Amino acid sequence: MKRETIVHLIKDWRVALLLLLVAGSLIGIYLTPPNPANGLEGNLQFGLDLQGGSWLQMEFQSVVVAYSTDKPVGDLIENLQKSLEVDVVQIDQNHLEIRKSVSRADLEPLFAASDAKIVTYHEGVSTFTADEVKRILNDKVNALGMQDARINLLTPTGSEYPQYVRIELAGVDMATAQEIVGKQGMFEIRIQTSGNETEHVLFGDQITSVGVPQRDTRSQAWGVGFTLSDAGADAFRDAALKYGAIDNPNAHNLVMLLDNKTVYSAPLSGDLAAQLRSAPVRSLSASTGTGDAGLEAAMTLEIHLRAGALPVKVDVVGSGSVPAALGEHFKTTVAIAGLFALLTVGVVIYYRYREPSIVIPMLAINFSEIIILLGIARFIQQLDLAAIAGLIAVVGTGIDQLVIITDEVLHEGRVPSPSLYMKRYSRAFGIIAVSAATVMFAMLPLALMDLSTLRGFAIITILGVLIGILVTRPAYGKIIMEILSK
Repeated sequence: MKRETIVHLIKDWRVALLLLLVAGSLIGIYLTPPNPANGLEGNLQFGLDLQGGSWLQMEFQSVVVAYSTDKPVGDLIENLQKSLEVDVVQIDQNHLEIRKSVSRADLEPLFAASDAKIVTYHEGVSTFTADEVKRILNDKVNALGMQDARINLLTPTGSEYPQYVRIELAGVDMATAQEIVGKQGMFEIRIQTSGNETEHVLFGDQITSVGVPQRDTRSQAWGVGFTLSDAGADAFRDAALKYGAIDNPNAHNLVMLLDNKTVYSAPLSGDLAAQLRSAPVRSLSASTGTGDAGLEAAMTLEIHLRAGALPVKVDVVGSGSVPAALGEHFKTTVAIAGLFALLTVGVVIYYRYREPSIVIPMLAINFSEIIILLGIARFIQQLDLAAIAGLIAVVGTGIDQLVIITDEVLHEGRVPSPSLYMKRYSRAFGIIAVSAATVMFAMLPLALMDLSTLRGFAIITILGVLIGILVTRPAYGKIIMEILSK
């Protein structure tokens, strides 16, 4: 094409938008932030399949029971809690969540003793509890900077109650994965009384907010600030008064435990002791020391403070890992497969048209579509084998739609007039739009469901269809019109 034609095309908003998105995608992949160590991979997020890592599948130790009774439900809940020594939560008017793995046969006499009857019995937890567990686990892994973690709730067929939670951690070994998410995380604060003896003050559910690690400008020590509820602040002050921590703070350490393991221990500061003498204090700060060690300790303590206790116990029932070397092999194989798919498409359409001025724009548009798709996925979706399959599917469907446009605007191999061209292009675009809508509606349920093996495929496919309809197809229509008119 002549220089004037190229300038005219670039000034068209459809082509300009395409170029802008391609440039923005390349910037997002390689320059924000720059990551030269990854080479051609840039900042793309790869999943467990392509990077190696570990997965854990954990089962909720809980059951959901539908019941019927003529007596107050509060009495039934109280009797169950005393008998089972576990939390029992009323989900709705007819369902209870018993946060312990207990059989129906063991429950029936307990219900009968309270003049109640079990109507239905399901292993698992309520949707609310499952979402709360997912949120807490998500906070844990995100606080460690593991943005490639995926957490999915799994519900057995025929049940409406999630029974398992599956966690995938790319680039993390099995021991670390189990350390991060395989434990329940029962958080407790205790106060030293005398010697090595301590007394309970409060549990993690009394912590309402947690700050980020910050360094004190005077002492240069790192610390984490956190806020207690009113009840927690009262309990903290009562314990400090009762055991003499206000009068002699250096002799009474504040001890924080996770699963009965000490994660922090330090005496009350003099300023805090003076404040507690007159009133409860809700805003506290735990100092962890100076330097890199203090910062690392502060970051770890922040995770424990934020996570608190899971609302229900979980047991690891399945696990697995993909070695990093195998992940690299998969990554290489996928890259070859994608390149082969693009070349095969190029050969097929060249055989059909035998005209480089048509084939080259087709391949360029298809390639730019993949770049834009990767640029968007870099922020919202990690690339696993299913997502890569979606990318390859987008290559095929994209070329199909470009062929529809090209065949429609060409009539018996001749170039139509501009008015006839626009009429035929509009008709071709209408066909493509209906096809794209069908694909999106078909993929939408998979994209919304927590199916780790299919969700990435559906999201990438939907994004590819949207990019094609909104950006690349209109740009191709303008480019091919200019080419054919010459």
